[in-house]
Amino acid sequence: MAINLSETGSGEVTITLEETFDFNCVEEFRKAYEGVRPGSCKALVIDLRRTHYMDSSALGMLINMQKFWQGRCEVFRIINTNPQIRKIFTISRFDKKFTID
Repeated sequence: MAINLSETGSGEVTITLEETFDFNCVEEFRKAYEGVRPGSCKALVIDLRRTHYMDSSALGMLINMQKFWQGRCEVFRIINTNPQIRKIFTISRFDKKFTID
């Protein structure tokens, strides 16, 4: 899986995921968010525009990411979710932990 990371000068870091976000992505996803320079992240954005499938381990990865950045990053957003994934987030109450657009 290819995970792309992009940073803006304004402190927004976007992690774009591919079609499948599951257990096979654990290491690559962790390396992506841990590789962001401390102090450079005001908003951490997870872009799911290409993602069509995610499993329960993906939810755990998102929680671990949030715990890692808690207190060092002001905003956590998940964007471009398809209806099926958005429903998973709602059922899991992730809409209470993240801003989901």
